[in-house]
Amino acid sequence: MRTVNRSSFVWLLCAAAIGACPPSPARADVIGTQQYLHAVDREAAIARIDSVLARDEVRTALEKHGVDRAVVDERVAALTDDELQKLADGLDGQPAGGELLAVLGITFIVLLVLELLGVIHIFKKF
Repeated sequence: MRTVNRSSFVWLLCAAAIGACPPSPARADVIGTQQYLHAVDREAAIARIDSVLARDEVRTALEKHGVDRAVVDERVAALTDDELQKLADGLDGQPAGGELLAVLGITFIVLLVLELLGVIHIFKKF
């Protein structure tokens, strides 16, 4: 008889413990296709940005300017979806340190125009 009372007490105690803890509601919202594709696009944009940032010349340029990779990762994570997309689209076509020939060509043209206008006299020295 005593074991029956004890087992009844244990079952009553378990039932009271379960009843005292309210069940937490589970959320299972249905998401639309656009929401899913938007989330996938964000992940793809971050992956493209990370692949560009992993290149040796980009890493070297960041270290040269004193930028830590962890700081860059934090800032990329904080970007909005539109900013991520613009950055990812812009990084695909950009070289890491700028194109040397384009910079030299533009510099030459500017110096030539200034020489022809008489502002500077660089080419007369040669």
